[in-house]
Amino acid sequence: MALVGTAKVNGIAIGYDDAGDGDPLVLIHGHPFDRSMWAPQVSAFAVQGWRVVSPDLRGYGETTVVPGTTPLETFARDIAALLDHLGLDRVVIGGLSMGGQIVMEFCRLFPDRVRGLLLADTFPAAETQDGKRVRRDMADRLVREGLKGYTDEALSKMVAPYNLEALPAVADHVRGMMYGAPREGAAAALRGRAERPDYVELLGRITVPALVVVGRDDEYTPVADAEAMHRRIAGSELVVIEGAAHLPNLERPAEFNAAVTRFLSRVMTKA
Repeated sequence: MALVGTAKVNGIAIGYDDAGDGDPLVLIHGHPFDRSMWAPQVSAFAVQGWRVVSPDLRGYGETTVVPGTTPLETFARDIAALLDHLGLDRVVIGGLSMGGQIVMEFCRLFPDRVRGLLLADTFPAAETQDGKRVRRDMADRLVREGLKGYTDEALSKMVAPYNLEALPAVADHVRGMMYGAPREGAAAALRGRAERPDYVELLGRITVPALVVVGRDDEYTPVADAEAMHRRIAGSELVVIEGAAHLPNLERPAEFNAAVTRFLSRVMTKA
């Protein structure tokens, strides 16, 4: 049975889902989404005997919006505070896109709390100078205009164009999350990501079981980026999901879940 909860930590209220019993699996959503992006995974892994915790990040979904700039460290410390609130110490933690970068920051800050690592459609390098400018300009645009224009421009990169037609329910879900994202929260995250540190060296220090997943047709974080991460993380597994772009967990949930199931079995074997 899933619990829909709210935790008051770090001066904000965090909305979260907490489903199932057993060892904890924490899933961190990307930008500009919310925790509902993990619905196919929450239901699947709770049934498999995992306690699946999926929060809304600061500024998104049902969690408090704090205007300005939200560094990745702030997101990571919010997650740690939520885990403390729930009485959870070591966890398997995974994230997609910005969520993956937040997970890497969590690993940097709290390495002893990480039992296994899932990095999906994400990228470890620091932002370039051009990239910083683009993110800051986009943040200002989102505050001025809201997210509709950005969503209409970016949707066919989030979900592969062929899946927009073949999977209309998925397209509607993603569009709805993006349209509904609070403009100040999304902008604060973009400003924070512009200043993110480089996690490439960190990847070489990871010793827990790790899975790198990417959609075959992801334009934001191409397969080559995932391959480079896989080479950096000793003993990691790389899975490329065919027929998906930036959101393989929603575009191809069966294939994504199968890869994660194998990974979680590996985590349990190492326990």
